[in-house]
Amino acid sequence: MGKIESNKKRKKNTLFQTAFELFKEKGFAKTTISDIVNRAGLAKGTFYLYFKDKYDLRDKLISHKTGQLFEQAHAALESRLEQDPSVSLENFEDKLLFILDYIIEILQNDKGLLRFISKNLSWGIFRNAMHKNVSGPGESGQDFYQYVKDQMEKDRFYCEEPELMLFTITELVGATCYSCIIYESPVTMDRYLPWLHQSVSRILDMYSHP
Repeated sequence: MGKIESNKKRKKNTLFQTAFELFKEKGFAKTTISDIVNRAGLAKGTFYLYFKDKYDLRDKLISHKTGQLFEQAHAALESRLEQDPSVSLENFEDKLLFILDYIIEILQNDKGLLRFISKNLSWGIFRNAMHKNVSGPGESGQDFYQYVKDQMEKDRFYCEEPELMLFTITELVGATCYSCIIYESPVTMDRYLPWLHQSVSRILDMYSHP
C-alpha cells in the first residue's frame, strides 16, 4: 500500500473511530458532521470524500464494526484449530457456536458497541458486513458469507437456503443477547447461553438436509 492510500485509510479510520465515540456519548441524532470532523481534527471536505452524509457514515460504521467482530472471531477460531487440532470443533455446528460465543463475549465486555449495533443494524447492513474480507482490513481475502458456505461444504453440512438460515440465527442471537446482556432479563447471558446453543442447533437441524 502506497503512502497516499495509507493516508486515506488512516483518515477514514479516524472518522470511523471518532464518529463511534460521539455516537456512544451523544447519540446519533445529536451528533453533527461538524462535531465529528472537529474532534477528528480534519476538514469537513475530507468527510465528504468518504461519506455522502451522516447516515451513510452510520451504515458504513455498523458494517465496519460488525465486520471487525467476524474477523476477530474467525482469527480466534483459526488460532484455536492451529494450536490444538484435537479440540472438539469437528463440524460446522461446533465452529459456528464457537464464533457466536466469541462475539457474545466481546459484546458482554463492550455494551456500548452492543447498543450501537443493535439499535441501528438492519439485515441489509449485516449482509454487507458478511461480505467483508475475513483475512483482515485492507487485505485480499474471502468474504465471511463465502467462508461460511465453504465451511458447510467442507463439513458436509448441506443447506438449500444458507442466507435464510443465517438471517434466522442472527435475528435470534441479536434480540436475545441484547436483552440478556443489557437488562439481564429474563436471565443473565451466562445463564441463557446453553438455551441459545440448543436453539441454534435446532435451527441448523431445521435448515439442513441429507
